[in-house]
Amino acid sequence: MEKFEKLQGIAAPMPLVNIDTDMIIPKVFLKSIARTGFGANLFDEMRFNRDGTEIADFVLNKPQYREAQILVAGDNFGCGSSREHAPWAIADFGIKCVISTSFADIFFNNCFKNGILPIVLPQEQVDLLMKDAEKGANARMTVDLEAQEITSSDGDVVKFDVDAFKKHCLLNGLDDIGLTMEKEASIDAYEAKAGASRPWV
Repeated sequence: MEKFEKLQGIAAPMPLVNIDTDMIIPKVFLKSIARTGFGANLFDEMRFNRDGTEIADFVLNKPQYREAQILVAGDNFGCGSSREHAPWAIADFGIKCVISTSFADIFFNNCFKNGILPIVLPQEQVDLLMKDAEKGANARMTVDLEAQEITSSDGDVVKFDVDAFKKHCLLNGLDDIGLTMEKEASIDAYEAKAGASRPWV
């Protein structure tokens, strides 16, 4: 998993509330357990017509937001089913940070495990960042995880809270496997000791 330290990028405004995981990645595309390839179908039913053509007024289809790395969203983002494919699709598209007033718990935790920083802020601060995002590609935000600050294109600084352990994992690029491998020396020592004491196993 890539480290998340400081991100400067385009923020896309998506003020819809209750965006569920089936809207993020419809169940018809859940045909693989690989983490790649899902970005093409992110928000599929909102991005594409039935004939596969793009819906021009959907935010991520607009030229100024095609390279968005930050999503400023409405309340209760990631609700619905617990599918991990939802953060996979977001990450595969290139979005590394989602800002909202609230997230569904399972989706929120899955984001950290997949290198995405979900940030919870009060409504007035989300509104401020939403307006900044509406300015388009020239309005780049900076998200500094170490300092726990978001800086808007106008220089407004918004502080955010993040769990210390989750912050450690993102800063160091540690998913569940990475956390286990941090204990590799201890695991090897245990296995060597166990093998010596029980050679028949």
